[in-house]
Amino acid sequence: MNRRDLIATTAAALAATALPVQARPSGVSMSQGTPVPPVAKKIPVRIEQLGRVRTDDYQWMKDDNWQTVLRDPTVIKADVKEHLLAENAYREAMMASTLPLQAAMFEEMKGRIKEADSSVPSPDGAWAYFVEYRTGEQHPRYMRQPRGGGEPQLLLDANALAEGKAYSEVSAADHSPDHALFAFSEDAQGSEVHQIFVKDLATGEVLPDPIGSAIGDFAFSPDSQWIFWTNRDDNGRPDRIFRRPARGGETTLVYQEDDDGMFISVGRTADDAFILITIGNQETSEVRVIPAATPTATPVALEPRHVGRLYEADHWGDRWVIRTNADESIDFKVVEAPTASPGKAHWTDLIPHTPGRYIEGMALVKDYIGRQERADANTKIVIRDRSGAEHEIAVDEPAYSLSLAGASEFDTTIMRYGYNSPSTPTSTYDYDLATRERTLRKVQEVPSGHDPADYVVERLNAPAPDGELVPVTVLRRKDTPVDGSAPVLLYGYGSYGSPIPAGFSTNRLSLVDRGWIYAIAHVRGGSDKGWNWFLTARRMTKKNTFTDFIASAEHLIARGYASSGHIVAEGRSAGGLLMGAINNMRPDLWAGVIGGVPFVDVINTMSDTSLPLTPPEWPEWGNPLEDPEAYDYMMSYSPYDQVGPKAYPAVLATGGLSDPRVTYWEPEKWVARLRPATTSGKPILLKINMEAGHAGSSGRFDYLKEVAHDYAFAVWAIEKGWERV
Repeated sequence: MNRRDLIATTAAALAATALPVQARPSGVSMSQGTPVPPVAKKIPVRIEQLGRVRTDDYQWMKDDNWQTVLRDPTVIKADVKEHLLAENAYREAMMASTLPLQAAMFEEMKGRIKEADSSVPSPDGAWAYFVEYRTGEQHPRYMRQPRGGGEPQLLLDANALAEGKAYSEVSAADHSPDHALFAFSEDAQGSEVHQIFVKDLATGEVLPDPIGSAIGDFAFSPDSQWIFWTNRDDNGRPDRIFRRPARGGETTLVYQEDDDGMFISVGRTADDAFILITIGNQETSEVRVIPAATPTATPVALEPRHVGRLYEADHWGDRWVIRTNADESIDFKVVEAPTASPGKAHWTDLIPHTPGRYIEGMALVKDYIGRQERADANTKIVIRDRSGAEHEIAVDEPAYSLSLAGASEFDTTIMRYGYNSPSTPTSTYDYDLATRERTLRKVQEVPSGHDPADYVVERLNAPAPDGELVPVTVLRRKDTPVDGSAPVLLYGYGSYGSPIPAGFSTNRLSLVDRGWIYAIAHVRGGSDKGWNWFLTARRMTKKNTFTDFIASAEHLIARGYASSGHIVAEGRSAGGLLMGAINNMRPDLWAGVIGGVPFVDVINTMSDTSLPLTPPEWPEWGNPLEDPEAYDYMMSYSPYDQVGPKAYPAVLATGGLSDPRVTYWEPEKWVARLRPATTSGKPILLKINMEAGHAGSSGRFDYLKEVAHDYAFAVWAIEKGWERV
């Protein structure tokens, strides 16, 4: 399909608004043929906190038994379910005219996926492991084959695992070091409550007594005799590390974390010399280690935790290698320490700190360290040998993404990495660290056709109110005019130090090929320009994230890429907080706002210690239970609390009933407060997936339908499709 056909399809879809009343979803009230939105009941709850008082009219939307709802969504209380279903029906009725467009976009997105596809095999010992998809199937098949070639062996068919389930996601899968066992964790509700199964690869039997109530991560001991995993408590937090014999048997407590504000996980070092227990939050961490030779030993702290100090450790044959922000190394440095005395007193700089060069991570093999660095919203990979000699893998483009995948085995000179850009599909390379030769192993195929030369990728720098320059990545077709006439989708996130890569997405092309400009605002709160880019937009400087995004939109307008009121803003999760804030601060800039699983009820969520992420995230946002200054600042931007009588744009809020990260009632409450407040008459819509959680649908095609729905909303918002409902 060429671009002219795509534009025609869009026009036809938007013109198909004269649908008969009987085509509307059932259960929707109509007024002169127009759907009537649900009206949420108000039950005012007075909340007094630190001498401050707030009233929440919609606290009833939070199910008092929410922990059980996460595990079994069918038990949600009747009035909440009734309201959610009414909201879904209203949105479907309002957006009924977009159904042809949603269908067209879904088929386009599906057509860009190579349905029968597989990953590049990762060699480990006598085997090479890979994942494949077969035509028409939603879920992957986990495979292995002899390293030198031969008949592939099926380890797990996730399609069979998902059969008969509304949701099924394999979150982790790995083989034991001796290649005799294969373990995998399944989330069967979207609630991130996992079971861990172990399969005997000699017999093909899935062993009895799966591990329950798990976070999802696990690790075999280096001798393959034990399996370690992270427990999930009743409030959805990781609280303990357990082990048991890998083939089943008595469970033993290995480590218990008593600080509700810490996350914990378990793994192995690159050289299989130690089992690692990693403990930490956004500003403090600790690593505890168990020698491979004594896997039942008590874990010992490598270096005790110290508030404000982050470190992560790996073992490099004869020494520890540690990435840390110690000694005011804001953008991190790498130190080494003797195996027998790994404490900070024995740390010596291996790769010193360089301000503005953020060391994101490391991968170790026997004689080399690969590290990934980030600066100015781009990445590079640096290789270092044991003598200290370094060379880098870099790309001379305005915006791109390099990702270091490392290696599956320690005794090798080959590391794997990937490269893409907003216009260029992913290429996967094997890189020989000794000879510096790279081998192209795979190029992402786009079956329906894709020519990078048809697109332009640009990097702009938007001046923020305080003078900082915010990188903005722009993707457009060559023939899309830069005169303010093109609709723009502006995406942002800006939290936890997570950068947004300038990478390739086939889904975005369904907008870009329709004459849209797709832009990413690399706002503060992420680490796109280094760790300090994160530190300057958290707690009492969080509003920098919001003003950066607004500055990015204004710069696009000033440069002729966009026009005011002709931009759709999108963000998910903590990026949904960004959407809620900019919706309140500058509603005039947006034609539409898409808040995906949006964290918008900030003050109530960060005051509820029963929720999984509340104590661990006080370092990110502040603690409104104990700190009056944090309460006042948080209240000043909390999207739910700052809703007022304004001419809001069209808003789409989405959520998942079993989401443990951003609970369903956050978008539900936000919509309930926005709808009576807006003075624009533009629709405020809610979409709750009643069978999924934070990540949306688990199947690869079902997920595409959700993306197509959201993009169709963006087109509908630009074209004011509700005026023809």
